[in-house]
Amino acid sequence: MSGTQAFDCIIIGGGPAGLMAAIYLARFRRRVCVVDAGASRAALIPRSHNVPGFVHGLSGDELIARMSAQLDELAVIRVAAEVTALQRHDRVFQASWNGGAHGAATVILACGIVDTHPPFEQWRAAVADGLLRYCPVCDAFEASGRRIGVIGPLHRAAGKALFLRGYSRDVMLLATRWDDGEAARSGLAEAGVQVEIAPDLRLRRGDGSLEAVFAGGRTARFDVVYPAMGAQVRSQLAMALGAEHTGEGYLKVDDHQRTTISGLYGIGDVVTDLHQISVAFGHAAVAACSIHHGLPRRLV
Repeated sequence: MSGTQAFDCIIIGGGPAGLMAAIYLARFRRRVCVVDAGASRAALIPRSHNVPGFVHGLSGDELIARMSAQLDELAVIRVAAEVTALQRHDRVFQASWNGGAHGAATVILACGIVDTHPPFEQWRAAVADGLLRYCPVCDAFEASGRRIGVIGPLHRAAGKALFLRGYSRDVMLLATRWDDGEAARSGLAEAGVQVEIAPDLRLRRGDGSLEAVFAGGRTARFDVVYPAMGAQVRSQLAMALGAEHTGEGYLKVDDHQRTTISGLYGIGDVVTDLHQISVAFGHAAVAACSIHHGLPRRLV
């Protein structure tokens, strides 16, 4: 592979969004390459119940494995690497990885986000055990009736705590920063959400639970904890090209998932804070169809 236009599309990111886009484009008989650094957020999901057709849910790893098997059947090129630079010259994109530049007519960014984790070294194991969860829209149903903790600055955590109050009477917001107005505090009180100011909070494993340890040694036990501490949006490659974005780094796209850079598309978590697999699938289908219809017609 070289810097010439080797592909119709390079897809950066191998989570559900990127893999779904690759499946569509491969079935359109387009030349596709998926480049993935192996850090998919979806791979951390112990079990998702929001993927249609899987009555008892499935893990993120299993979903990615199933989709990867489809790509193997379609002979899609996949590369385990990190794209370190993205440039555009004469209507051709040049993506750099492993010391080489690789050309494509279009690029899909499906890079996702990286969550900000609470002060807890064992966070990955806690996620695998279902004790630490990042998406109440995905799995609040499974937390019904349990003792729930929400950790983060008040302005980020208040909405999540109020949402979870619809699933449990026992919700505590652990505010690492007291940075919102009286209206949010009043709303939490009216909903029966207990609020603790905890700037120096840390977590530790208990017996089938997580414990919040406050300054001075006082503790509180939770069956499940939801961090609400923000995330880093992996949109740097597009931003370096001048793509428009929000203050938080989410890429601005149109109804066809096109960014403000011609030929550059954004799908999944890199464009929305509604971090759902179903949303990623929809974005992928829309982007792939738009790319296919925008490229020169392919004849047999």
